[in-house]
Amino acid sequence: MPKPTAPRTAAAITLTCLLCLYSASAFAWGYQGHRVVGSIAGQLLNDNAREQVRKILNEGAAPDPKRDLDLRKAGPWADCVKSVERRANGTYDYVVNPEHLEWEVPCTPFKSEAERARMVDYAARNWSNCVYLPDGPDKPPGACHNTYHFEDVAIQRDHFDRSFQGTSDHDLVAAIAAAIAVLRDQPAPPPFSIKDKKEALLMLTHFMGDLHQPLHVGAAYLDAEGRLVDPDIAHAIDPDTETVGGNAIQDQNVNLHGEWDDIPTDIGDAATHELLTEARSVPASQGPIGSWPANWATDTIQIAHQAFDGLSFQRSQPPPKVEWTVSFDDHTAYLWLADLIKRKQLAKGGARLAEILNAIWP
Repeated sequence: MPKPTAPRTAAAITLTCLLCLYSASAFAWGYQGHRVVGSIAGQLLNDNAREQVRKILNEGAAPDPKRDLDLRKAGPWADCVKSVERRANGTYDYVVNPEHLEWEVPCTPFKSEAERARMVDYAARNWSNCVYLPDGPDKPPGACHNTYHFEDVAIQRDHFDRSFQGTSDHDLVAAIAAAIAVLRDQPAPPPFSIKDKKEALLMLTHFMGDLHQPLHVGAAYLDAEGRLVDPDIAHAIDPDTETVGGNAIQDQNVNLHGEWDDIPTDIGDAATHELLTEARSVPASQGPIGSWPANWATDTIQIAHQAFDGLSFQRSQPPPKVEWTVSFDDHTAYLWLADLIKRKQLAKGGARLAEILNAIWP
């Protein structure tokens, strides 16, 4: 278990608890976006990488086009894992919410007994392997694997750095690096517990989608007057300023995070010709493969600046569930720009996922 030495680790712990209050809208892109990223990557793989991916995801079984798990179907997996709950007696179960059966739509490829058991096992191994605030009536227990989905780097920054507030050794960039290590026949660094290459590939496919959703990397911290504050100046995060990736910022009946999760409706849930063309134009990554996740996070932080440009905020609720409302200089222009950004980010996510897999299996 890692030592709770840095303030940024405590902040990530607090955020995990806060995410319990916003879990319905905390999924990057929604399942359609994750499927799109996987679909784009699948069509950009070289022959060797395509065959390695097929064998790993289907555990060496003979090809069956009707049943084979591919990168498109695999995309939502890490969000499906969020249906695993820890019981009071310390056991874990996959629980279907009867009030939201629609949440199971993207999880149907994993509904077999073996796949459900894999999700439960993964969640259990990655539940308490990072340090948490004490449980209590106002501090619901959180699963460590929930922190693998995001960074919370202040939008005042123009690049990613492990020393910044809102990062930790079990954040999104670290999770991607851990999955890449396992796919390259290296051990997963602590605190990650990754069982095998299939688990690593399922993680990587999902988290590459998360990495390209701007509000999963760049974050706004706001004071009681709705003004931006900088946690890196204070060298600590005040939980009362945390907007939970935009989940605590309301735009009428929708939160800002949810607005960025929604992909353009004309895309559907698979790669389009336009997205593939865009993906093929994404520049090749420079430097060693180990540097790629942090470099891509830098790119997304810079995109996040645009996601917050022209916005103003006003606090609408006090603690413990702090929320702000958002106003726009020009809402129509903002939504138009967001549409363009989403298309480019989905294309980047798919292109870079394929780039990783093609580099591992040339």
